Amino acid sequence: MLNLSDLSRIKGFRFPRSVIGYAVWAYHRFALSLRDVEDLLAARGVCVSYETVRDWVARFGCQFAARIRRARPNPADKWHLDEVVISIKGKKHWLWRAVDANGDVLDILVQSRRNTSAAKRFFRKLFRRWGQPRVLVTDKLGSYAAAKAEVAPRIEHRQHKGLNNRAEASHRHTRRREKIMGRFKSPGQAQRFLSAHDQIATLFRPKRHRLSARSYRHARSDAFSLWTDYAADLAA
Repeated sequence: MLNLSDLSRIKGFRFPRSVIGYAVWAYHRFALSLRDVEDLLAARGVCVSYETVRDWVARFGCQFAARIRRARPNPADKWHLDEVVISIKGKKHWLWRAVDANGDVLDILVQSRRNTSAAKRFFRKLFRRWGQPRVLVTDKLGSYAAAKAEVAPRIEHRQHKGLNNRAEASHRHTRRREKIMGRFKSPGQAQRFLSAHDQIATLFRPKRHRLSARSYRHARSDAFSLWTDYAADLAA
């Protein structure tokens, strides 16, 4: 993945795409800080500051995420939705997340409310991108039912906290990164980071507990191959 002899450089950048791609991959794949990634690169002969890594992650993470999202097959027809509170500059915000039945994150949205208007905004964002599912599974928050009745009344809706473990479990990675980053700095920063992080992390977490060792190695090899292709297409 890391090829220092690669001459494919982005205009205005000193290092080749493979180095930038490696830094973005390491930051999103593992629970690392920016300074951790700086040290990994230094061990491989690449001398950059953690601020440079921050710029690469912010600038190119969204490009990787967009490519991953476009290449994904259509999601399963059952979606799990959940919201979790995050603190930004001492104020409460809500991270809305949708996960399909396979555990793949469909989308996220950071909002300051979790009322009916916020739920409708999230539904519309999801439906524009993926169409409508057969079944929505949520907890018992009343905002979901009110929003669904207005936006998509024909979709089957199951409200039960015990049925929604798949969506709730997806928040664990967010909590881990939130702790490493010392909390998110703004709603926009949280939205940009998590939109990229969820897609990149999903690519490199192919449900290992469901796969044989051989199948997992094949899935991992495919993910690396895709990442190399995506890195080759990075643009400033």
